[in-house]
Amino acid sequence: MYGHRSIPDGAASSATSKVAILLALYNGADFLREQLDSLVAQSHGSWSLTISDDGSQDDSRALAEAFAAAHPDREIRLIDGPRKGPAANFRHLLAHVPHDAGFVAFCDQDDIWMEDKLARAIGDLAAEQGPAIWCSRAQVTSDTLTPLGLTPAPRHPPSFTNALIQNIVIGHTLTLNRAAFALVAAANAEAGPVVMHDWWIYQLVSGAGGRVVWSDAPSTLYRQHRRNAVGGQGGAMAQWAAMRRMGGDEHQSWNRVTLAALAASRLRLTPENRAVLDDFAVMQGSGALRRLAALRRSKIRRQTTAAQSALWLSTALGWL
Repeated sequence: MYGHRSIPDGAASSATSKVAILLALYNGADFLREQLDSLVAQSHGSWSLTISDDGSQDDSRALAEAFAAAHPDREIRLIDGPRKGPAANFRHLLAHVPHDAGFVAFCDQDDIWMEDKLARAIGDLAAEQGPAIWCSRAQVTSDTLTPLGLTPAPRHPPSFTNALIQNIVIGHTLTLNRAAFALVAAANAEAGPVVMHDWWIYQLVSGAGGRVVWSDAPSTLYRQHRRNAVGGQGGAMAQWAAMRRMGGDEHQSWNRVTLAALAASRLRLTPENRAVLDDFAVMQGSGALRRLAALRRSKIRRQTTAAQSALWLSTALGWL
């Protein structure tokens, strides 16, 4: 684990241990109930749940309403989403975090949380004073929960120089402490579109000098099915597909969206990371030698040697 801290005495019982769970919902009726049941089964019981329904046309909303009615002792709210896709829906939820929540956890509609997920996250974040986020590996499964392997662990520590070009934060494992939430909520008012909310949060918190606490032990069952908004991150084939995308139009668009979103919150970054962001902009400009010099200077890197080689090639050819 990167950046592990032990739990201070009494931390787990303090009022600030309440977790605001944010669930983005859209046509998730097939698997929603199992996910909701896994929240109730959490060993850490101090949580609220806000569900943002993005215009579901199946039974998702009815299932969410039934769940809330079945648990009147829980703080559960159902709100309407912006109907602009999953990233916008999760960002919409940031405006609905209770003031007494010490932590914020993102929740997908189709996975299952292991029962100690919240306890582990808040335990590892409890001693952090500045912005910090927690994330972990996930157990990849089929749609019927047959285990298929683990998502890969990073070979290099999480960092802004990695976050700019690659997301290693699995969104449904992501938990923020209150300082990280304050940073993200402030930046949320500044940024235009983002590629995905979890990637943007990794970029923002690491760029601002915050901590990324990574756990090698999985905390969720990551269900793979045909309607996943983002597929699993494991396996050689998935990593090869990611490298092939690096020179494509979609990846170039992602880099430009990333640059614009972080430029809007530039003053929230450390001076060192502002310089890295400037080099990232040069890498997307003209002149192969200038691009390669910026990549060398910035130390921007992906997690594997093969992917890093592909980054150098894409930079040289102007594919970023």
